[in-house]
Amino acid sequence: MKDQKDDRVDQNSAHEDNVSSSRRGFLKKSAALGAGGAILGAPAIGNAQDSNGIRLRIQSSWQPGTVGYKTFENWAKRVQELTHGEVRIEPHPAGSIVGDFSLVDGVRDGVIEGQNMFTVYWAGKMPAGVFFSSYPMALSVPHHWDIMYGAYGGHGFVNDLYGKFGMEFLGHVHHDMNLIHSKEPLRSFDDFKGKKIRFPGGIVAETFASVGVRTTLLPGSEVYPALEKGTIDAADFVGPAVNYELGFHQVTDYIIMGPTSTPCLHQPVDLMDIAINKRTWNRLSSQTQDVMRDLVAAYSREHYAAIQEANRKAWPKYEEAGVEVIHLSEEDAARFRQAAIPKWFEWANKDEDAARLFKIHLETMKDPSIAVITDEDVKDYSLDI
Repeated sequence: MKDQKDDRVDQNSAHEDNVSSSRRGFLKKSAALGAGGAILGAPAIGNAQDSNGIRLRIQSSWQPGTVGYKTFENWAKRVQELTHGEVRIEPHPAGSIVGDFSLVDGVRDGVIEGQNMFTVYWAGKMPAGVFFSSYPMALSVPHHWDIMYGAYGGHGFVNDLYGKFGMEFLGHVHHDMNLIHSKEPLRSFDDFKGKKIRFPGGIVAETFASVGVRTTLLPGSEVYPALEKGTIDAADFVGPAVNYELGFHQVTDYIIMGPTSTPCLHQPVDLMDIAINKRTWNRLSSQTQDVMRDLVAAYSREHYAAIQEANRKAWPKYEEAGVEVIHLSEEDAARFRQAAIPKWFEWANKDEDAARLFKIHLETMKDPSIAVITDEDVKDYSLDI
């Protein structure tokens, strides 16, 4: 007969097998939604299953009930199991603990342990922040950003910048392009002049302001009321599925997009991030830290796929609601590009960090596999580094 020690060994082995199986199942599912599963052999973590684990209160920029927040909640529930109990994520929706534009301060000061933020909101904290996520007429599809963060070393540089705010950057999270919902038809570049439009600040708002738009900065929770009351004429916000869930089709009659070659002119890859307070991060074992980075990469693929599936179902609903989709012309896109490129360099030259990060962007955009720009496009501009 087995003694009690043998029974405990068998029980622990069974637990390890269950956890490893669960982790592999999640990662295989995520890999099926995107690229490669390089982390299927991740080791079991510690002996933390007997405790509640280290609590990470992570506030998202997503509002409750949206497909984005539901996907975040589902991922958060699995992390405790997938880290063998060492990490317990407590998800919170936009504005529930700190304001949307105060997430960085909240994480730095320890009010919360982590953020799942629209990375564009960093622009108000440091000039380099405008290059954490997409900006007008630059890197235009998700894999461009994977190349910039990966092959060209952007991840390490950005993590150093997060570190100045006492944070660890676990990775970017793919979301979607952004749409402009308008109460009036804007059928050409010139129609934007004089309109009051909500934008997320930074280089995006300044590019539109340079062509005559009256821009305003509002958190996501205030966009619908502003459109409903008519205090703004139009608003940039996220993609079709979430915007439909938020009711934008009830208060606007038009969606304004770029030409079919460039569906979104101003923010074609609206990234989010997962970042953790550095003091909390350092409490995790090195094995768990590695697994958390892998889980964020897997989450990015799952999140992007869930958003795109929801988008596919949302587009017909706009048509049924009588919302007209307006595509600007190639000429409009060319004129917007002329306005955008000077702003790239203006923001890049605000400080050394911004210039060095934008240099990584320039190298990526000139990569022959990407070919967003050529030397001729930027021959009249320089970086002050």
